[in-house]
Amino acid sequence: MSVAYQTFTLGNALTEEQQSFFEENGYIHFSNFLTPEQVQEIVNASEEVQQRWISGNVEKVNGVPVKYGKDLDGQPIVQRFAFINQHTRVLSDLLKDNRLQTLLQLIGPGARIGENEKDGMVLNHYVNGPESTFTKMGWHTDGLRDIFLHGKLNPMLNVGIHLSNLRPENGGLRIIPGTHRQNIFSMLFRKKYFIGHKPDKHELAIAPNAGDLTVHDGRLWHRVAQSNVIGEASRRRVIYVPIIAGKYEPKHENSPTLLYQRLAGVILK
Repeated sequence: MSVAYQTFTLGNALTEEQQSFFEENGYIHFSNFLTPEQVQEIVNASEEVQQRWISGNVEKVNGVPVKYGKDLDGQPIVQRFAFINQHTRVLSDLLKDNRLQTLLQLIGPGARIGENEKDGMVLNHYVNGPESTFTKMGWHTDGLRDIFLHGKLNPMLNVGIHLSNLRPENGGLRIIPGTHRQNIFSMLFRKKYFIGHKPDKHELAIAPNAGDLTVHDGRLWHRVAQSNVIGEASRRRVIYVPIIAGKYEPKHENSPTLLYQRLAGVILK
């Protein structure tokens, strides 16, 4: 399947063309959602949270393990922040942007931004250096979690807010367009979850600029490719926010760490 790469502009309502593109392909890319100044403000806020978590030896947030790693200079960094929106006003305010509410119509009635559910707002910080432990992620669908927990598939979208300029050689998100329409068997067995990294002949590289926003359907097969470059040029940051429907299931400080989260700590190295 060959998809002509397109980008759009996100306003206060989705156009018919935008909705049709998403329904057909399972993803959509909006340019210039944030200004360069807003991007830098978010990066600065994440570094402040990082310092607090490192100083406080924070291991979990609402039951979700924090993933630590080493920067290019060998200093500790947080590479995966869960529920970061609950730890800085800059990112909690970002969720109030009216344009994000526009995206709810991609699911329909009952859709909501999962700011207190799943893993909340997640910020991933990838860097490819000598001591890196979080440089890629194998093939998976986000829908597996609902099947694992509830035995059924609830609607879910993953909204990516990109804080770095990426070209294909920088790694990043790879998707297989149209796989959101696959049957359950294909969703479970088409790829080896998390341990499979082999490129797919049908995959599409998402190549955003800092400030862009993407949306992909939770049923879509996707992976995070490792950067082909090393050092500072490999650094990339991206925020993910879930849009979900179904039963409201907020997390809190006493929420348990789920089995798949424990396994992810071993697999995603």
